[in-house]
Amino acid sequence: PNMCKQIVAFQAMMEFMSEQYPGAFGGYSLQITESHQSSKADTSGTAKKMVEYLNVLKGGSPITEEDIVKLRESDKQLAFGVPEGSLDGHAWHTYTLTSSDGSVIFEFKHNVCGRRTYAEGVVDAVSFLAAKIEEASEQKVFNMIDVLRAGQMQ
Repeated sequence: PNMCKQIVAFQAMMEFMSEQYPGAFGGYSLQITESHQSSKADTSGTAKKMVEYLNVLKGGSPITEEDIVKLRESDKQLAFGVPEGSLDGHAWHTYTLTSSDGSVIFEFKHNVCGRRTYAEGVVDAVSFLAAKIEEASEQKVFNMIDVLRAGQMQ
């Protein structure tokens, strides 16, 4: 699971939007490009989840995981804008919705260089769990949405 609080909040927002406004981008095409360090072999879980939400928003023919453009070669990552110093640890995603005539483009991005934001999310999650143990909370599996809803982030 993604431990970056801001990306988790962004995903939750897009999930809400897809539930409340299905087809709001009807007739739009969708392109997703994600770049991660070359050692990441699989498609980003965040990008896969965003495909679900954005497919609902755009309606029509869905795009699939295979349609996600995955950048793992340094020359392509640099051309995408990834700083050279972040090639060994980054997560850059761009989601582009384009109207059928090309006159309207919506673009959502989140670009992470390094791993600090994930570590901060882990610290908040551990603090959240410690508080749940201290208050003898019900035993259940919590997730980062629970951490966000608690609003006790550092």
